[in-house]
Amino acid sequence: MSATRIVLADDERLVRVALRAILGCEPDLEVVGEAATGAEAVSVVRALRPDLVLMDVRMPEVDGIRATERLLATLDPPPRVVVLTTFENDASVYAALRAGAVGFLLKRTAAEDLVRAVRLAARSDTLLFPAAVRALAAHHAPGTRDTLTPRLSAREAEVLRLMAEGLSNAEIAERLTVGAETVKSHVAAVLAELGARDRTQAVITAYEHGFVRPGGRG
Repeated sequence: MSATRIVLADDERLVRVALRAILGCEPDLEVVGEAATGAEAVSVVRALRPDLVLMDVRMPEVDGIRATERLLATLDPPPRVVVLTTFENDASVYAALRAGAVGFLLKRTAAEDLVRAVRLAARSDTLLFPAAVRALAAHHAPGTRDTLTPRLSAREAEVLRLMAEGLSNAEIAERLTVGAETVKSHVAAVLAELGARDRTQAVITAYEHGFVRPGGRG
């Protein structure tokens, strides 16, 4: 199995050096490029076509939000983007998730947690740090009236709630006692109905439309 190819985008050189040192020790992870601005990140990613980008949310010229939007709009397939931040409840992080980032990492994350998160982020069937994503969504977009349930079948609604809990396809299949391919089909149907690019955007949408509410299952 080939290594996950990663580009690091952060305007602080020391942050990039530290990330490269941590990730470079892992045989299944490969840092293939770096960028110091959002504009440079777009250029480097377009040239190198990595699997994953660790993107600082605040950079000069073009910030991480706009850079994420540009990459996801112009590359097919696009890389998976994880934004880096100092503050977990930052409105900019929420905006980056809405723009298509699959998750976020705090810059103070321990090395072992960083490596684990990068591996999880490279997968399409797992929500990165679900509790943190839920807390961020609940803080910035607590919906008041459920407008999604009428659009989803009973099974799709159930799958979306389990996605919001952070369960992978395999875990959802075990919970519902159905096959993994069946779950994969339900997840695809949920994403299509919500117009969501991935699980993270689906969860954000679930909060914004009142399907999932802070402190409850919806």
